[in-house]
Order: sequence, then C-alpha cells, then structure tokens
Amino acid sequence: MAYKQRVAEFQTVLNAQVINIRRLRMLCFNGIPDDSGIRALCWKLMLGYLPLERESWSKFLGTQRSTYKQFVHEIIVEQSRGVKSGAHGSETHVDHPLNPNPDSGWVGYFKDNETLLQIDKDCRRLLPDISFFQMATRYPNEEMMGDDIDFETLQKRVQNQHLEASHVNTSRVGITNVSTKLKKVATEEYSVLEEGQEAHWEVVERILFIYAKLNPGISYVQGMNEILGPLYYIFASHSNPEWQAHAEADSFFCFTNLMSEIRDNFIKSLDESATGIGNMMKRVLNLLREKDLELYISLEKQQMKPQFYTFRWLTLMLSQEFDLPDVIRVWDSLFADEKRFEFLIFVCCAMHIVIRDQLLVGDFVQSMKLLQNYPETDIQKILSKAIELKKPPIVVPKQERHQKTRFTLKKK
Repeated sequence: MAYKQRVAEFQTVLNAQVINIRRLRMLCFNGIPDDSGIRALCWKLMLGYLPLERESWSKFLGTQRSTYKQFVHEIIVEQSRGVKSGAHGSETHVDHPLNPNPDSGWVGYFKDNETLLQIDKDCRRLLPDISFFQMATRYPNEEMMGDDIDFETLQKRVQNQHLEASHVNTSRVGITNVSTKLKKVATEEYSVLEEGQEAHWEVVERILFIYAKLNPGISYVQGMNEILGPLYYIFASHSNPEWQAHAEADSFFCFTNLMSEIRDNFIKSLDESATGIGNMMKRVLNLLREKDLELYISLEKQQMKPQFYTFRWLTLMLSQEFDLPDVIRVWDSLFADEKRFEFLIFVCCAMHIVIRDQLLVGDFVQSMKLLQNYPETDIQKILSKAIELKKPPIVVPKQERHQKTRFTLKKK
C-alpha cells in the first residue's frame, strides 16, 4: 500500500466521531506513518489514555493536564515548602533534619532524595545516542522557573544534597551506570542551557519522581526511564504546538497506564508469579522449543540462561536492543496487540531464530555476546518472523486427510 494511501486510511479512522479501536489496532500493528503527529495520537488511544469519543477529548485533556499540574505543585512545591518550614513539627517541637521521630517530614525528604538520586543518574544518560534529551524543551514548566521561587526544584535538591552520578552500579535489568561521559560527535554535543531553560531529560526526571511518589508500592525501579523515554520523545515531537506543550502531562498518564500493565516485571517478589517476568521468560523458551527445537537444544547445551538476556528484552520492551526508530516501530505493534504484549513473546522468539545460524555455531561466550548486544538487523525481518510464528498451524481435518489418502492410493 502506498504511503499516502496509508496516511489517508489512518486519518479516516482518526477523524471519525467515535474511534473504531479495533480497526485502528489493525492499522497500527503494521506500523504507523511518521506524519502529522499520527503516532502520538494512536499511542494515546491504544494505551487507553484518550477516550474513543472525539468530542470529549478537549474537556478530558483539560482535566487531565490540570490534574497533573496540581500533582507537580503538591509533590514538588508544597512538600518542599512544608519540610523547609518545619510544618510537620508541633508548636513546641519544631521539625528539623536531625529529628529522630519517624513521623518527621525530614525522614520522608531524605528517603525521597535517595529515589531522586537514582532517577537523576538514569535520566541524565537517557538515550545517549541522540541529543534530543539534552536539548532545551520549548515548553519548560513555568512554576519551576525564576530566581524568586521559595522552594527547592528537583535540580536544586540534587545539587544541595551533592547527588552526583559518579559511581558505577548495575541494575537488575542489566544496565550499567558509568562515571565517564559518553562522547558524541561534534554535531551531537550537549547544549549549554541558558537561565530559564529546561532540558527534556529534566522533564522526564520530574515525571518519574511524581510517579514514584504517587505509587509508593513500586516507587521507581531502574529501567523505568527507558520505558518513559520513547513515549515522551514521540509526544514532545508532535507537530501541533498545543499537544507538544502538554507532552509532560500526557506522557505521565500514558506511562502510568502502561506501567499498570507491565509493573509486575519490575517487582522482584513477583518474578515467579503467573504475571511475573520469570513466567514470561519461560514462555519465550517454550515457544522457541516448539518452533525451532534444534536451536533450543543448542542453546541448552551452551548453558544459555534466559535471565542473562531475555530478562532485559522483556522488562524494557526491547528499548535497549535497537536504535530508537526501530524501538518505536516495534512498539507500534506491541501497543496494537489486542492481547496486550502477547506479541512481545513472539518477537523475542523471532530474535533468536533470525540469528540462528550464528547461534548454532557459537559457544557460550559468542552466543551471549550476540544476544546481549543484538546485531544490527532489519527490524521488519524480525517482525515478519514474529508474525509468522504467531499464525496458528494449518490443521487438516481427519476426514479430509483420510479421503486424500484414499484418493492417492487409487491413483497409484
């Protein structure tokens, strides 16, 4: 189908008074055109953020964006003012940083700073191969700007607490933080921001901090930044200035919806549950055994364990395995999956099979290097193989098989 025809099909579905979500998913599964913000709108619909009735969008978005603005004010502005003023103390016992009382506002403040440290380190290095997140957003949060503000912004908290990303540590999803700065070519050097400007990574940091505060049961786990990054990138790159201006709020709610479906992947205590990451890794291996027994046996002999590589594939939805354009293309299909990320299992299986020739002749070290640093591959080849694996096998009815056998015997 020609590109213009595909764009026209999307526009027809998206311009309807009530969105036909099933039809939209079918279109999106095969890839969304990079045109006029179509992808941003499709993702918001498929992630359940926007209602299907177009006429309700304006009111709904106004309410959601206002709600997010209130979150920012209460969690960053008011809580900072409250702690600094000692509002958590009584008239006779003023709260202070050395207060041993567990109800002290400073206890929560210091705990939040530990979370902020991890978020800050992760966001500063978000998608280092592109300069986008180091560049200034055209729409900084106005409440965070100005010389006369009477509260600590997140960046001031980082600076005041000397929270510097200066040591190395590895997360449970296999991501390593390094103290050395990633080098970029001359055209990709980090921008020096002027006063009153805010980098895109700072916006992502604020979203993650607010999410962590509103969801104390899971808080923040390293790797969530890799899930939020592509979402925010798409929304902040929208061709419509109004939608671009509200990329922060829209990203927060879409990320929250997405996390409600995949949060079990980030909770270690649920790894072996039916919805946990352990079960998903088993499903990938079981599918590989069913579809390519020879490769499965070879990897077993090499003692390849799924937690060495598929753990990261599944937890981060392949966001670390491919370049951003390919990640976005994969996510088009994942978000369009009616069974909600069932297709991810097939994509992971396909990734094994596409490089099977190299895996079959390799040893443990060679195969591990391939799977942990997936070779550059046409993403459409992987997706096509995943679709092929997903198709149910053609089963010939027993009676038809019997008739065919009789016909063959007579012919002989």
